[in-house]
Amino acid sequence: MKIGIVIVAAGRGERAGAPHEGPKQYRRIGGEPVIRHTLRAFLTWEKAGPVVVVIHPDDESLFASAVHGLAKADRIIITHGGATRQQSVFEGLRTLSTTDATHVMIHDAARPFIDHPLLERIEALLGAGHVAVLPALAVTDTLKRAGENGIVQETVPRAGLYAAQTPQSFALTAIRSAHEKAAAARRSDFTDDAAIAEWAGLAVTLAEGAADNIKLTIRRDIAMADEKLSRQNALPDVRTGNGYDVHQLVSGDGVTLCGVFIPHDQSLSGHSDADVALHALTDALLATCGAGDIGDHFPPSDPQWKGAASRIFLAHAAEIVRQRGGVITNADISLIAEAPKIAPHRETMCQNLSEILGISRDRCSVKATTNEKIGFIGRREGIAAIATATVVYGVLA
Repeated sequence: MKIGIVIVAAGRGERAGAPHEGPKQYRRIGGEPVIRHTLRAFLTWEKAGPVVVVIHPDDESLFASAVHGLAKADRIIITHGGATRQQSVFEGLRTLSTTDATHVMIHDAARPFIDHPLLERIEALLGAGHVAVLPALAVTDTLKRAGENGIVQETVPRAGLYAAQTPQSFALTAIRSAHEKAAAARRSDFTDDAAIAEWAGLAVTLAEGAADNIKLTIRRDIAMADEKLSRQNALPDVRTGNGYDVHQLVSGDGVTLCGVFIPHDQSLSGHSDADVALHALTDALLATCGAGDIGDHFPPSDPQWKGAASRIFLAHAAEIVRQRGGVITNADISLIAEAPKIAPHRETMCQNLSEILGISRDRCSVKATTNEKIGFIGRREGIAAIATATVVYGVLA
C-alpha cells in the first residue's frame, strides 16, 4: 500500500470575505499561509507518498510563494482544478494515477490543523482492507429542522449522526472509478467524496476524527486560527539578571546578610546596612528590565540612605519589575565568605526574600561557600555575593 495525497486548493473562498486579501488558503495564520501549514503536516508524515496539489490557474505565483523554502516541497506535483470542488478532485485523482500510489487521502487545503495521529488512524483502516474511510466526529449539538419560513418543524435525533472531515481516504482505483461514473452521469451535486463513494456503492467506514481538524470557512475562522497559532508560536519572554557586590569587613559586632543580623567579630562597611546579598540581588532584578543599578536609584552620596535597611532597595527593584510587566519567578544568592556560618540562618534568609519579593519560599535560594583562604575574602577582608534573578515579562512580540 502506498498512500498518495490530493490537496484541494482551487477554490476562491467567497464566504471568507475580503476578496482583496486573496483566496483563504493563501491568507496568513501564525505568520504563514494556511496551505503551508496543511502541506507541512502531510510532507512530514513518513507514510505519505506523492503529494498532488490542485490549484486555480490564476494562483501559480501565490502557491509558489506559499511553499517557498518549505521542507520536501520538491515532492509536490501541481495540477489545475475545475469549476467545482468535485471537478478539481477528479483532476487530482487523474494526476495521482500517473504515480505508483495505490490509495489516496483527499484533503481540503483550508484544514491546516490536521495531525499525524488522525492520519495514522485512517492508514490503519486502509491497511485493514477498508476501501473508503471517512474521518468524522459524532454530532453533539441539538439539531433542528426548519421550514422556509424559519419556523422550527422538528428536533432531529442526533443518534448516529456524524460531522464529516477530511482527509477522506480511498483505494485509488475505486474512488477514481466512482468519480468517472458521477461525471458520466452528469452528477455534480455531491458535497464531498464520501458522498460520491456512497452513491457508487462503496462501503464507507468511519474513523475517529479530530476536534482541532476544523475547516476555515469564514473570515472569523481565519482570525481565530491565527490567534491560536500565534499563541502556540509565542516565545516566553524570560529574562535572567545577574548581580555582584562586595563590602569590606571592619571591626564590629556583626553583619547583616539577606536581612538577618548575625553576631560576629567583624562588620561590613557601607553607606547603608551594607547587606551585600540584597545589594547583589537588587542589581540582578534591575538588570532584567534595563533599569540601571542600585547606585542609580539609591546613590551613596544621598544622606537619607545612611544606615538604611537594604530590604528597602530590594523591594523598590521588585516594584520596578512589576510596573514593567514582569513576574519574578526565582531569586538565587551565593555568599562568598570565610565567616560567619550561613547555614544556621539560611531558612530565615530565604523567608525574608520570599516576603520582600512576594514569591513563594521554594523560589528563593541562599547558598554560601568559602574562598579557601585565598585572596581578600580568604584573608577575611570582605564578603562578596553573586545573585541571579529570573523574571518573566509575558511573551516576545
